[in-house]
Amino acid sequence: MATTPRLADPNAAAHERVYRALRQQVMHGELAPGQALTLRGMATQFGVSMTPVREAARRLAAEGALSFSSSGRIATPDLTPERIEELAAIRALLEPEMASRALPRVHFALIDRLAAINSANQEAVMNQDAVSYVRTNLEFHRTLYLRAQTPAMLAMIETVWLQLGPTMRALYQKVRRRDLPQHHRLILAALRAGDEPGLRLAVRTDVTQGLRHLIS
Repeated sequence: MATTPRLADPNAAAHERVYRALRQQVMHGELAPGQALTLRGMATQFGVSMTPVREAARRLAAEGALSFSSSGRIATPDLTPERIEELAAIRALLEPEMASRALPRVHFALIDRLAAINSANQEAVMNQDAVSYVRTNLEFHRTLYLRAQTPAMLAMIETVWLQLGPTMRALYQKVRRRDLPQHHRLILAALRAGDEPGLRLAVRTDVTQGLRHLIS
């Protein structure tokens, strides 16, 4: 007997699209810390009903990317100094380890790719473009860590990046320096030299130094 093909759930597709777009906005610092959001506003923004928006928002809240108050208010994370310090400590533990595991699989083409991403990162600094700075900074790290082949670690650190996204934007706007970051250059130099201790140190310093400005 022939079976009737199941129709794709339009709400499921809309939910996934909204989830990915909103997740990217939060992670890349397109939204400020503590920025209030509404289901109706997001539904209008993405051209969908409120049901997939509500599901996407709850999914992001479970990842720490959004908060829901008892009154139903939705907002991006506005992190306390203690929470920033905790997330910075997680980065200091996981990211040097992933970089170390990636090192044996690094090749010249990858280093060239990282150097190109770093050039875009430096351009964002010169243009004082906070969102592009956060986006290219994370792209630099993620491109390297993918070579570690540690999907569980990468998933964990992406959740940390997600929670820190609005804070990283606030950090950039607070510091507002035009001098080009040096730590990525040190990471690239360690990769070229096969210097595992130097790579660990450069990554650890890179992922924690900036956040200390918000804690101090």
